[in-house]
Amino acid sequence: MNDDSFFSINRLMEFGMSMAVAQQMVNSMNEGMTKMQFPGTSPPGFQSQVSGHYHVMVDGTQAGPFSENEILTMLQVRKIHKETYVWCPGMTNWKMAEQVPEFLRLVALTPPPPPKEAFS
Repeated sequence: MNDDSFFSINRLMEFGMSMAVAQQMVNSMNEGMTKMQFPGTSPPGFQSQVSGHYHVMVDGTQAGPFSENEILTMLQVRKIHKETYVWCPGMTNWKMAEQVPEFLRLVALTPPPPPKEAFS
């Protein structure tokens, strides 16, 4: 066989090494993607710890626990907002809702108030 043939031992070794390097790159990318955190999401297992156990400060008074649906309703009627202090199991201190990923996600799901022109 001549050197230009695909089947020469050198070409087969190059191909095999290229496949091994490509596989390592894919594995590295997959590992990195599984560890990525996205804004507005919580780490795996976090949701199950806090779901249905939200406490909020409403008009200077501690209230709760509330479910996620109750929180969404309070957000929609503007009883609470992103500057409301919140607490849920696993947190050491009260924080503003915009600083808690689970609440930030709920705030993002709530539509803004309609424009004033809509009421005319």
